[in-house]
Amino acid sequence: MTILQIAILTIVAIIIGQLHKGRLLALLAVSTFVVFWLQPAEPYPTLVYWLPLATLTIVVFSWALTSTSESRGWKQNWTAVAVMVGVALLMDLNHYFKLTQVFTADTPNLRYILIVIIAVVTITFSLVRWRRANHFWQFVAFIGIILIFIFLKSPALLQKAMNFVAAIRAGNAGDSSIPFAWLGFSYLAFRLLHTIRDRQTGRLPSVTLAEYVNYVLFFPSFTEGPIDRLERFIKELRAPLPLASEDWLDAGTRLFIGLFKKFVVADLLAVISISDVLVARVNSAGWLWLFLYAYTFRIYFDFSGYTDIAIGIGRLMGIRLPENFLSPYLKPNLTQFWNSWHITLTQWFRAYFFNPLTRALRSSKISIPVWIIILVTQISTMVLIGLWHGIAAGFVAWGLWHGLGLFVQNRWSDFVRPRLPAWTQTRGGQTALNLGGVFLTFNFVALGWLFFTLSTPAIAWRALLKLFGGA
Repeated sequence: MTILQIAILTIVAIIIGQLHKGRLLALLAVSTFVVFWLQPAEPYPTLVYWLPLATLTIVVFSWALTSTSESRGWKQNWTAVAVMVGVALLMDLNHYFKLTQVFTADTPNLRYILIVIIAVVTITFSLVRWRRANHFWQFVAFIGIILIFIFLKSPALLQKAMNFVAAIRAGNAGDSSIPFAWLGFSYLAFRLLHTIRDRQTGRLPSVTLAEYVNYVLFFPSFTEGPIDRLERFIKELRAPLPLASEDWLDAGTRLFIGLFKKFVVADLLAVISISDVLVARVNSAGWLWLFLYAYTFRIYFDFSGYTDIAIGIGRLMGIRLPENFLSPYLKPNLTQFWNSWHITLTQWFRAYFFNPLTRALRSSKISIPVWIIILVTQISTMVLIGLWHGIAAGFVAWGLWHGLGLFVQNRWSDFVRPRLPAWTQTRGGQTALNLGGVFLTFNFVALGWLFFTLSTPAIAWRALLKLFGGA
């Protein structure tokens, strides 16, 4: 988002936060609008409309599959349907309004939109009414969301799909210089998978369509997180936190700090952050360390800055989003780092992958050594977190780097802890161990960013050798 867009959404958040009636529907209208408004340019112009509409469709279907009998009545939900349909039609009518500063004017024919909307409403009504097959469709939806995610994160698959579409359209090929991007799907997928899985296990609270869509598409956190949980979010959506004078100050301070982090510090550091070009041209280890540290802080200030912005805007509406960063670079070991870096993502993988996999391996009929269980679960979890950023060799290598690092730290801690000398129990000894741990952890994480940001593992390895005086 740009500073102007953030300023506009901040003003809107203040207005919504002051509403006593119609607050839920106002938030729904704004969040639905933002899905269209922030969608970036696409190779085919009409995709700028179709992709946000697909987002709304997937969210509505997911609600239909996870709703309970007490929350799916027409009287409870017709206003939410009207708001979402109204916003979708209004954005399509920009074909006539031509307010290109707000949204593209290359919208599809209104007849096609009406057909799609009628189909979506009909299917949703069917899913809500015929509940017997919902376990099957929940499974289908769960797998379908994962497959879409894999497709979107695979550059090779995306390119093949674009080439296929271009071949079909013949002379109407799209602009190949514009990348395909489905706004917010990375975070959308995690929220939807969370609600589907928790409905399957009976843990999901009952919510109306408006409440569900507001949770999934909550505009401050839609594109960059944090990944909230429905049961926590819905409490404050229904009973917003009060905004006393100190709360206004807290929200404003958080917002200002986020803007400064993202648009001042991170943007300045981007100028000297390590890149493929710098690795190829610079042979001085000292300069490469400087560029690597610049990127290390840049990614923190960029990401945590946006989190601060989201938390600040959410607080203006009486909703306190969960923290996502707690001084991660000051942690004395890798486990604490991952408990402080992108916290909501780590918690999601811990709840829905790491813990279930650990329980499955421990309860297996085959006796598996503890160290193998730790190795498998930590590496597989971190590789998946890497693949969440993109299906590429570099992200796999980054996941392996952290997975192996966590495993080694776990085994080393268990080995060393009972053998530490007495001086380490003193205040000075504890301080020395802590400082040493912070230094080692920070540099381990910094070196790992090489695999994350450079285009190939080969270039990352070359940079690693140069940093330590190699060829």
